[in-house]
Amino acid sequence: MAKEIRTIGVLTSGGDAPGMNAAIRAVVRTALGNGLKVRGIRRGYSGLLNEDIIDMSARDVSDTIQRGGTILQTARCQEMCTEEGQQRAAAICKKYEIDGLIVIGGDGSFKGARALSNLGVNTIGLPGTIDLDIACTEYTIGFDTAVNTAMEAIDKVRDTSTSHERCSIVEVMGRDAGYLALWCGIANGAERILLPEEHDYNAEKIIEDIKLNRKRGKKHYIIINAEGVGNSVGLAKEIEEATGMETRATILGHMQRGGSPTAKDRVYASIMGAKAVDLLLEGKTNRVVGYKHGEYVDFDIDEALEMEKGIPQYQYDIAKELSL
Repeated sequence: MAKEIRTIGVLTSGGDAPGMNAAIRAVVRTALGNGLKVRGIRRGYSGLLNEDIIDMSARDVSDTIQRGGTILQTARCQEMCTEEGQQRAAAICKKYEIDGLIVIGGDGSFKGARALSNLGVNTIGLPGTIDLDIACTEYTIGFDTAVNTAMEAIDKVRDTSTSHERCSIVEVMGRDAGYLALWCGIANGAERILLPEEHDYNAEKIIEDIKLNRKRGKKHYIIINAEGVGNSVGLAKEIEEATGMETRATILGHMQRGGSPTAKDRVYASIMGAKAVDLLLEGKTNRVVGYKHGEYVDFDIDEALEMEKGIPQYQYDIAKELSL
């Protein structure tokens, strides 16, 4: 099977994440080291369908490991959700002699990779998302950088909240997953964490708690709100009207996607990128690289997409205890 793999394609799809460049670099250099050609596909599946494809050398990925974002750029592509789009994408891979394709992205990106695998293109997925919401892995490329970026921003918000004796609601990203919010809640010592997975958001209880803490002399109150819960501005207005405590909402937004990746994101993404090439050389396809129990592993994409992932209850319970 190794002899059949002569050219590898690599693309980043969906939301960008710090560490994607480290993964791209590892794919390119591992493939070249094994005598393969590498073709970079710009702008994800959209670029594939538009034949925005370039040859890549070791020099192309030089001085990129420390850069945020993705040098290949990324986009979302509705056409890839259609059978016609998938067939055209497979035909383009054949036209450019791409024997194996490495897709760096989230669940939606993996569905495209699965479709291409069913159409004869050997595909490997790498979990690239700041949301940590891919069930088959304990680590996703970009999460560590994003949570550190958010943590540092929330520390700064706490400083000004203390100075003005305010309540601050800080909304972090994560779509429908609360991992960023949970980690920031613990790391920043928040008084309250609102998660979409818990469904126990009660404004009246929060207001009662704020009033009680003010009587005890507490000068600030930090609420970490997950994007999947939302309504941070509305909640801030409700709290201020009910308590008389000046309340501000801060939505961190896309700053969490940017920035130079942490050492963890650089190292883990590099190892995952190299492993993806090794899997193709072993003759594997329709696989997702993951990280479980301290090991780099791989799963069938169909199996991975069927898995479900919930917030670790023990971590959430500890977060609540520490906020008392």
